Amino acid sequence: SCERLDLSCKFSASHLHAHASRALIRLHITAMAQIYSRAVHIATGIPYQMSADTIDPDLQFDSPNPAFDIARPEVLTLPVVFASPHSGCRYPEEFLKMSRLDNRAIRRSEDAFVDALFAEAPNFGAPLLRAHFPRAYVDANRESYELDQDMFAEPLPEWVNTKSSRVLAGLGTVAKVVAGGAEIYRNQLKFEEVHHRIKTFHRPYHEALDGLIQNALNKFGACLLIDCHSMPSSAMPHPSGAPSLPDIILGDCHGISCSQDIVQTTETTLRDLGLSVDRNKPYAGGFTTRHYANKYDNVQTLQIEINRALYMDEVLIRRHSGFDRTAERMRILISRLMDINEKILPFRSAAE
Repeated sequence: SCERLDLSCKFSASHLHAHASRALIRLHITAMAQIYSRAVHIATGIPYQMSADTIDPDLQFDSPNPAFDIARPEVLTLPVVFASPHSGCRYPEEFLKMSRLDNRAIRRSEDAFVDALFAEAPNFGAPLLRAHFPRAYVDANRESYELDQDMFAEPLPEWVNTKSSRVLAGLGTVAKVVAGGAEIYRNQLKFEEVHHRIKTFHRPYHEALDGLIQNALNKFGACLLIDCHSMPSSAMPHPSGAPSLPDIILGDCHGISCSQDIVQTTETTLRDLGLSVDRNKPYAGGFTTRHYANKYDNVQTLQIEINRALYMDEVLIRRHSGFDRTAERMRILISRLMDINEKILPFRSAAE
């Protein structure tokens, strides 16, 4: 399978013609999808896609739910669930009007195109869940109510978590800032409106994720959740002192949320594909990684952070020439996970 990474592969003229034809069809479908999405928003209020470049006609998902959709395999043959909580790019117009940022700056926290990088998962027998809503609007990788009191005119209910490290950093369930620290809102928010966001987007997303995990548990007795993310290429100094982040960071909550056999298999596979890999620093795993590993005895979780420089222009928020190569590497990783079923199943019971 690694042979598919050879970018010097020669294609016949017919293959090139077919590829070009498919590309033209994709461009047409993409343009029509953008027009349709915009029209649906005007007619119904459903958020529309920020950029046509984010629509991939090859991804076939199962519902028009405003919060999420799921690409399901024909048959569930792998006890693995893939989730992309931060690749959503449907920005409600009322949200954009509330923001002091332009349409590009508001996307700095978005894990653009990550769902497309893992689009092959259903072909290997595992579902892929992706959020439609953007992280700047509601962050699915947070508790339901991690909120900053300073963002609200009225006092928040006592049960709201206002003291978490994420809230203090401005990155709660409804964020105060985007990546880089620019503030999002012009004015203070109303709790009623934020409560509606959480009920409409955050809650259904996690109900769907929980359902996929339970499906795997019912069939296989265990489940591995892969939480898929991307990171800015130079978010902060590299732990080793190098000027930038590695290609991949694997987060297993410092060895707690996932079998080390699985983490090592994942790391070795990625390194064999020519990628630099670190663990847990600076991304050890967020709410999703911790919550689902703790909620179920036989669920393991692993967060994967992909360096955006590998596959996209971080300024223009566009895929670049490295996208296909990165997607192929993720396809090989998914195929490798098919071989570790016997390591997933006994993990929790062996530890008890």
